[in-house]
Amino acid sequence: MTLSSAEIKFVKSLSQKKFRDEYGVFVVEGEKLVSEALHSRFKVRDVYRTEDVGEAAMVRMSSLSSPSPVLATVERPADLASAVLPASGLFLALDGIRDPGNLGTILRVADWFGIDAVFASEDTVDVFNPKVVQATMGAIFRVKFHYTDIPALCQSALQAGGAVYGTFLDGENIYEKSLSNGVERPSVIVIGNEANGISAATAACVSERLYIPPFPADDPGSESLNAAVATAITVAEFRRRTI
Repeated sequence: MTLSSAEIKFVKSLSQKKFRDEYGVFVVEGEKLVSEALHSRFKVRDVYRTEDVGEAAMVRMSSLSSPSPVLATVERPADLASAVLPASGLFLALDGIRDPGNLGTILRVADWFGIDAVFASEDTVDVFNPKVVQATMGAIFRVKFHYTDIPALCQSALQAGGAVYGTFLDGENIYEKSLSNGVERPSVIVIGNEANGISAATAACVSERLYIPPFPADDPGSESLNAAVATAITVAEFRRRTI
């Protein structure tokens, strides 16, 4: 199979958000991710293999330093901007996550712990950024993900009689705090920006302020936890209460 320069240029252009937005398509690379895409609800447009298109073409299309033997273009889901919060469930609300690796890892955490949906602010990094997609290790095809107004989402949870949790340095010890898994009403866990934490507008909606204590308690060492690590610790504690 010989690819035209236009085809190669199109696939390569999808490494940029403006073209992903324009065409509604993103790229996945690697045998595992392409297999996950083919077995998901996502629509796969084209699959390219090195053995068919040649190594030179794959190098030109790939966003990886070492191109994988297979690459696919996939259509974005139509419900990406849905902001409807279900009447019950455990949800993540990402308030300005900017690092692609963090977002990808958070989606893996959400997948592992059975989070019902992940909502993100508009200024959160694009979930179809190639680095995010790679970091999800396939979770992107299983986790429900939506961009929305996070303060409004949190208000919806509170109005439904649910709870909104967030981690703060002046919060209550998460291991001693009563936590709700959202069985009867929605429970939202807010994860703040890597540098600035939870924004003031969203913090005003948090009903339960949590704190992840260091060990030993009087010698914290590091200034703070990575956003993805903090997510994993927090969600694991919520789920531990149901074991």
